Amino acid sequence: MSTADAGGEHVERPLVVPEFLENRRYQVELAETASAGHTLVCLPTGLGKTTVSLLVTAERLHAVGGKSLMLAPTKPLVQQHAEFYREALEIDPEEVVVFTGEVRPDDRADLWADARIVIATPQVVENDLVGNRISMADVTHCTFDECHRATGDYAYNYIADRYHADAEDPLVTGMSASPGDDEEAILEVCENLGLSEVAVMTEDDADVAEYTHDTSVEWNRIELPDLVVEIRDAINAVIEERLGKLKELGVTNKSSADVSEREIQGMQAELRKLMDNDQSEGYQGMSLLAEIRKLRTAVTYVETQSVESLRRYFERLKEAARSSGASKADQRLVSEPKVREAMRKAESYDDLHPKFRQTRMLLAETLGIENGERVIVFTESRDTAETLVDFLSNHFETEKFVGQSDTDGSEGMTQSQQQETLDRFRGGEFEVLVSTSVAEEGLDVPEVDLVLFYEPVPTAIRAIQRKGRTGRQAEGRVVVLLAEDTRDEAYFWKARNDQKRMKRELNELKSVAGELEAELGQAGLDEYEGGGEATDTDATDAEAGAASSGTGGGETHTQESGSSRNGSGRTGDTSGEDGDGQAGLDAFAADAAAGASEAARKTATDGEDESGDGDAASEPEEADGDGTVASAGTDADEIEIVADQRELDSTIARDLSTREGIETRLETLAVGDYVLSDRVVVERKTVADFMDTLTGGDRSMFEQVGDATRHYARPVVVIEGEDLYGARNVHHKAIQGALASLAVDFGASIVRTADEGETADLLEVIAEREQDVSDREVSVHGEKQSKTLAEQQEYVVASIAEVGPVTARTLLEAFGSVEAVMTADREDLLDVSGIGEVTADRIREVVAADYEP
Repeated sequence: MSTADAGGEHVERPLVVPEFLENRRYQVELAETASAGHTLVCLPTGLGKTTVSLLVTAERLHAVGGKSLMLAPTKPLVQQHAEFYREALEIDPEEVVVFTGEVRPDDRADLWADARIVIATPQVVENDLVGNRISMADVTHCTFDECHRATGDYAYNYIADRYHADAEDPLVTGMSASPGDDEEAILEVCENLGLSEVAVMTEDDADVAEYTHDTSVEWNRIELPDLVVEIRDAINAVIEERLGKLKELGVTNKSSADVSEREIQGMQAELRKLMDNDQSEGYQGMSLLAEIRKLRTAVTYVETQSVESLRRYFERLKEAARSSGASKADQRLVSEPKVREAMRKAESYDDLHPKFRQTRMLLAETLGIENGERVIVFTESRDTAETLVDFLSNHFETEKFVGQSDTDGSEGMTQSQQQETLDRFRGGEFEVLVSTSVAEEGLDVPEVDLVLFYEPVPTAIRAIQRKGRTGRQAEGRVVVLLAEDTRDEAYFWKARNDQKRMKRELNELKSVAGELEAELGQAGLDEYEGGGEATDTDATDAEAGAASSGTGGGETHTQESGSSRNGSGRTGDTSGEDGDGQAGLDAFAADAAAGASEAARKTATDGEDESGDGDAASEPEEADGDGTVASAGTDADEIEIVADQRELDSTIARDLSTREGIETRLETLAVGDYVLSDRVVVERKTVADFMDTLTGGDRSMFEQVGDATRHYARPVVVIEGEDLYGARNVHHKAIQGALASLAVDFGASIVRTADEGETADLLEVIAEREQDVSDREVSVHGEKQSKTLAEQQEYVVASIAEVGPVTARTLLEAFGSVEAVMTADREDLLDVSGIGEVTADRIREVVAADYEP
């Protein structure tokens, strides 16, 4: 990227609209670095990270071609980026497309083909990659906005893996104002996204300081009223009583109500040990711990939010306790005398939390005395947001800004409603925006005079994101309300310490960028540069953050000792044996293929196709518009696995989609979790799921397997996980009885796997045997969507045992109708090409035999 225009007033670049972008030297320098390699760009909020990405995108599209993909975590942010790109680039606006869940999958596939720039939420792109609706091959620039989210199982990690593996000429840019609280977290983000360069600009840099202004942070301490303290103390007394019972069980020494989340997790671990030993105390303790968690939430509401929020929470608890299938914890909780007393006091309290009055006073000072124009109020709770809007609307023009999901008693906002609200706020149609965390990350909320935190946020990342909403064009002000002697205090100190540490780490990161890049190289990034094989990874739990953290602590990926992938993407040694010397699934598949090939040779000699698909090698079938039928023969080297959309909660479909020779497709399946051929469907249950069905789950496993049996000839039940007989306090004969029923009553095959990786291996092997060896097609039965008449006719004929979809089409083409096929005699059936004696006899038997139930 040239620096010829470094002294000009505006950036002059190919594809960039002339005189549109202000020429800021730090942005140009960051874009130059990011154009040269996979780069983490760190820049304070509000100083134009998106401009840096746009400059890199323009450079790549001009010099290399292809298309650009930009990912952002929220729909409003995606829409904002799209508008900016359309305005700033000399590209047909229709070639800048938006991918969110509101765009139909089939439409996304068409849009992707014609787009030059795609701006999307990561979950949508993840789904489209797993479902093979899009290809990353020609993507020449991929941007991960708010890239600090790239931890654990977040969709960014899978997309980055696929991008580095599939793109012909990849370039990655990660952007964040706050990539992590420490060096380890920043390294994790870099490794997960395949970033090898780090470009950091801080507010201390001269080029940046010119565009920043001081943002003062004021901490306003508030004393709780006596009645609010009484309500809190009544709830805390119940917490202490429940802790006393846990102490008697020997799982804790804690007896005071200020128990931390870390301590609760420690108790949970001890209780799980008791449960694993089949001790009833473990289950009793878990129920007590569930009560403690709910009570702690109630304390948080009354201390830091409002009594009104507490009332709403209590009402939800009472509704849950009255519902069918209510837990004992809920029922005990609402009947506890001290809790009922707290409920009565909350109902009789006719005032709001003192934070409300303080909020009103600060807004009056900013918008009235100081002639300010706009204020943003952030809160963690949607209950509080709605109560604040009602309260403040009596004095100011106020509107809420919340996420899209509905919660109990509260409707979310659609993407169009969110966009309309922001547009009107920018246009000055109202003064106060009360927002939950949805507006924190990167959203272009206009310059405001005051950012008010209704409560401290417990992580440095979120505090920095919120602080970035002010102080861009002029000196800004941030006020944080803090209720004394509450968990607000703990969050205050955590946020302050984390921010200091992050600033220190970013400065250190900048000074040792070269060393960090060397460390990233040693961490295995060569796999992204087109050299080595990808390593198999396992997820390990990261240290849990504060309960209200929005950064998604989740899991981190660490290399599993001794594990590798061969060229096909399958786990295990290429010799076909597992590490313990036993034959693995790949070896079994190979042996089966050899045997089946011999059987096929004999069958061909006899002129009989025992599978019933005599013309299985004929031209592949095209999938219809609904994607209900797929051909296994679309690529001679590929097999297809159809996964239910809901299975994306596991890593199995993602794992399979990265394996060579496998094509995955996503459907909303009416039957089963995975379809491997026209006769094999798999119902996957974790050990916990299996036990839930035996102890009163939402939907009976037997009902699900019954559906599978009615639609598929070879249903398979996979039970995934360790210690089936020791996982719950369920008698071993009950478990054996359930297994026996599945096998004998339903005719299902039952297979045990240790984990998701082993399940994926099993699915691959079965699909190979069905499609490559037995030459069967994938056919999704029991669909909810309507079929064409031809598809219904094929389905009827194919439903006869030994007749598959290919043979069904052959018979219908020969006889012209279902009726003619069913009334044809044996000799007429044998005259049809590919129909042997076994198939002909089976058809006649099904059609002509007397019905005997």
